[in-house]
Amino acid sequence: MKLSRLAPAVLAVAVMVAGVPFFGEPYEIATVSDGGTIKGKVLFQGSPPAKRKVIPTKDRETCGSGVREVDQILLGPDNAVQEAVVYLTGIGKGKAWEKPAATPHIDNVKCDFKPHVQVISAGDFEIVNSDPVLHNTHGFYGKLTAFNVALPNQGQRIKRQLKKPGIVRVECDAHGWMLGWVYVADTPYYALTAKDGTFTIKDVPPGSYTLVAWQEYTGEAEIPVTVKAKEVVPVTVELKK
Repeated sequence: MKLSRLAPAVLAVAVMVAGVPFFGEPYEIATVSDGGTIKGKVLFQGSPPAKRKVIPTKDRETCGSGVREVDQILLGPDNAVQEAVVYLTGIGKGKAWEKPAATPHIDNVKCDFKPHVQVISAGDFEIVNSDPVLHNTHGFYGKLTAFNVALPNQGQRIKRQLKKPGIVRVECDAHGWMLGWVYVADTPYYALTAKDGTFTIKDVPPGSYTLVAWQEYTGEAEIPVTVKAKEVVPVTVELKK
């Protein structure tokens, strides 16, 4: 599912099944005995953008008092893109979800979100405050609120659920410079690129799909990919602004 398809008008027509909204047919778990593997790399095309300047305006003992420069896109050698979300569309059934070792979470740490970008399956999600100041952590699907949680106490953890697939932009209503991203996947065929821009997606049922790569500065790029039984498919995705 393309992230851009999760506009408010589309969200409004989500079907309700047992109280849980979903888009189209739900993903079906099935045995994949002849799956292939996609091994790829995400590259940035063009000159790196200027860094975003962050100037803390409150709670400076925790947040810092000087100007910070934040990369809008993390690049490695040869313009390899780090922390890009990569996923396949068009898969109705396939391998089982991997169970996370712990509940996925986002942490407020020195007035920054950790991790900055993550991919999770739909379900429980924790918002954590490691700072000794109030954070109001606010997540959005487009303009629709996904969660809105006030955490006045250090060490506080509050659990919410993210049930809808798509990108969630996370902000802090108390510290307007804070920004994080959570991609809620609708199938287990996804990856987050490493520091060298590489990714691997395994156990893909043979067939033709669309591979989508997303990064917060560039947005999406997509390419067609055909996977054959038990073969490795090399791909390169280029992002540009």
